[in-house]
Amino acid sequence: MNASAPGAGPSVLVTGGSSGLGAAVVAAVAKAGGRPLVLDRQPPADGVPWAECDLADTRAAEAATRHLAERSGGLDAVVTAAGVDVPGRLADIPGDTWDRIVTIDLLATAAVIRAALPWLEESRGNVVTVASTLGVKAVGDATAYCAAKFGVVGFTRALAAELAGTVGVTLLVPGGMRTAFFDERDARYRPGPDASLNDPADTAAAVLFALSQPPGCTIRELVVCAEQESSYP
Repeated sequence: MNASAPGAGPSVLVTGGSSGLGAAVVAAVAKAGGRPLVLDRQPPADGVPWAECDLADTRAAEAATRHLAERSGGLDAVVTAAGVDVPGRLADIPGDTWDRIVTIDLLATAAVIRAALPWLEESRGNVVTVASTLGVKAVGDATAYCAAKFGVVGFTRALAAELAGTVGVTLLVPGGMRTAFFDERDARYRPGPDASLNDPADTAAAVLFALSQPPGCTIRELVVCAEQESSYP
């Protein structure tokens, strides 16, 4: 990772950085000598600068991004790790819930990156968006999540073309991980005890790999999943 300010580690804004993959990315950035910043509804690990934000409010997400960028003296990277899902048939998912999933997983991804662009362009920084294997392979009872994550794939590919030569853009397509992501689901939608899931730290290492490429070299897309991931390919 390259820092925008001499003598300082690179500043990396992580959405959803208080748990799951986001927390693993925060830990990996800090271990590598970077300066993680977090947008989340809950506080991250002790000492990590953060702004409290419900990403379902995309204008608030933009304002919080600008606040953290100004507070840290710039941004070198953004990792959009925040994500939510409530599985169920389309007819059974309340409209507000369906809309919230798409807003947090897709629209907030765009909002945060949009707000961060002036600093990323100045630092010739990097963006890593987090899609899902369900962004390339659809399944039933996941219309909102698949719609959002398929959207992240398309958004990121278009963004990469738009920002080529100014900001590095990487699409991360992770499979299931051992996090609290599944905890509040109905039992039928939770992975079984023998499910093939990745350690989020291993997926975070792939994020660091993408962020650590030399100037002029960009990892465009990464699929990182357990060897027996059922939703890929």
